[in-house]
Amino acid sequence: MTDSLLSVRDLSVAFHQGGETSVAVDHISFDIRRGETVALVGESGSGKSVSANSILKLLPYPAASHPSGEIFFNGKDLLKASDEELRHVRGNDITMIFQEPMTSLNPLHTIEQQIGEILELHQDVTGAAARARTLELLDQVGIREAEKRLGAYPHQLSGGQRQRVMIAMALANRPELLIADEPTTALDVTVQAQILELLKSLKDQHGMSMLFITHDLGIVRKIADRVCVMTKGRIVEAGPTAEIFANPQHAYTRHLLAAEPKGEPPPSDASKPVVIEAKEMKVWFPIKAGFLRRVVDHVKAVDGVDLTLRAGQTLGVVGESGSGKTTLGLALTRLISSKGRIAFVGQNIDAYSFREMRPLRNRMQVVFQDPYGSLSPRMSIADIVGEGLKIHERALSDDERDARVAAALQEVGLDPATRWRYPHEFSGGQRQRIAIARAMVLKPQFVMLDEPTSALDMSVQAQVVDLLRDLQRKHNLAYLFISHDLKVVRALANEIIVMRHGKVVEQGPAERIFNAPAEDYTRALMAAAFNLEAVNLAAVRQ
Repeated sequence: MTDSLLSVRDLSVAFHQGGETSVAVDHISFDIRRGETVALVGESGSGKSVSANSILKLLPYPAASHPSGEIFFNGKDLLKASDEELRHVRGNDITMIFQEPMTSLNPLHTIEQQIGEILELHQDVTGAAARARTLELLDQVGIREAEKRLGAYPHQLSGGQRQRVMIAMALANRPELLIADEPTTALDVTVQAQILELLKSLKDQHGMSMLFITHDLGIVRKIADRVCVMTKGRIVEAGPTAEIFANPQHAYTRHLLAAEPKGEPPPSDASKPVVIEAKEMKVWFPIKAGFLRRVVDHVKAVDGVDLTLRAGQTLGVVGESGSGKTTLGLALTRLISSKGRIAFVGQNIDAYSFREMRPLRNRMQVVFQDPYGSLSPRMSIADIVGEGLKIHERALSDDERDARVAAALQEVGLDPATRWRYPHEFSGGQRQRIAIARAMVLKPQFVMLDEPTSALDMSVQAQVVDLLRDLQRKHNLAYLFISHDLKVVRALANEIIVMRHGKVVEQGPAERIFNAPAEDYTRALMAAAFNLEAVNLAAVRQ
């Protein structure tokens, strides 16, 4: 196409390992016009990121190769470009924003140093000029009090702020093409909405083109002009965004559009026994200052929260990062200290030590956000799932324990024959099923689920939600479900707590909270999650 900034033609990518070759991308073609946003959409393993990394030749060569294809940028084939030519293009003409800014930013360098390094390398700008340009970029991407942030390290910023810094770095050299690889996956719904608006406005302001990679079709609808749907390394459907959404032709596209978590939670029953209850619960972290490190103030992570959770019920806890959701869950399970009353099946546990809590741990289980990080890479699945049984049910023989592990894996939809494999041999959705099996094998009464679906594809999210509902019905489980994804919460929760800055903003039955939220902050969350009438998010967040 004559007006194309980027033209990918018949691209294939193969990986070679141990004498075997696997094809990750299989003869794909697409174009990006000047000033246009094209979305590559598909589930994990579909070849989206591999295709994007091929543009700048960021794949692990020589393990990766291109059996076929051409990638023309401004008329020049990047696959045939020399290393020196590519160094000029990377970070200058084409820049990239990655999914997880915490792993992309250098933890040992300040924000000023990291943006300044790009300016020095590509534009030979240093000193006061670099500082002025850095402040201009940070202000442009919406970092408040930018001058105070120059000396900050990545861990001192929120997830949304880190992603804004990544965008500032990407824009430093005024690129013609921005590649955004899942840039909003780990962000809260309101922050996600702000980042999308920011990218759209910056694209229009600078006349950039954008390649946006995501598995979330809701995001595509907001940001993309055209869509390419990928699965198993192939583009199976492509066209204008409105047309793809209104009239999808390929079965896989229809599958993605229908993949949102659906259904309703099991009905709440007020006659069922209370499993866990909290009154005036507080978790305050001291702020110390001065030579003697005296306490001068507190971070009130959880500040006076009341809740009651019954058997067979799900309590959804929603709010942005830093609102206190996870801290609340950790305090309820006595994994961190707190003040206030906590009762578990009628037993006051708020003063229990970690040793005193040990006999109760088999009845209180946790499923964490990142299944890859929470599963030991050195242990087989049989050892991971059976570890709790070794601690809490020591009387079991090896055969009895193995039978319980096999039954738990069967219950979460995994083949028990795979229990001798290791976590890296499973997909993200399968690893989360393993984490759920590890919790369920002990037959708990209460399970804290901390963002268990946020790192998963939409269709896998729906499968995990269905699994959790089935397990709840079968075992009469009480769930504390922590999430920033309100669509998932809606499919699981009977009751909702909306948290902000450690306090409860709104609390009540899920149906009322979703259909008639009383508070502006709750309405802002709903607007961001469900594409409702826009609320002034910036004003609400102040």
